[in-house]
Amino acid sequence: MAELDIRERQAGDVVVLDMSGKITIGEGSVALRSAIRRLLEEGKKKILLNLAGVGYIDSSGIGELVSSYTAITKEEVGGQLKLINLTEKLQDLLAITKLLTVFDVYEEESEALNSFNDKGKSEASK
Repeated sequence: MAELDIRERQAGDVVVLDMSGKITIGEGSVALRSAIRRLLEEGKKKILLNLAGVGYIDSSGIGELVSSYTAITKEEVGGQLKLINLTEKLQDLLAITKLLTVFDVYEEESEALNSFNDKGKSEASK
């Protein structure tokens, strides 16, 4: 079994990636990077990462989240990356690293999907 399982689905013009497993150095972070880069090549710029099934993320995984965020939100790309369903561990980790202030984080998928229609960065809900 792969470290990270990624299932892709469409919700309007937003691509939702439902992830389960671990985002760690090696297979997990490579799987995330590959999925994000492929979506960008296909011209898909609104991406929602559902992290409900991610039980563990290491520093490499955190780095990949940041790298993905940077690739998507670059001015020439103009995309948006948002996160939903963070586990308590992951929320604590993002708070400690101050990344909770960088990402748009939501508890409800419907709220996150609606936020893609809003212009500009909305305040992350806790």
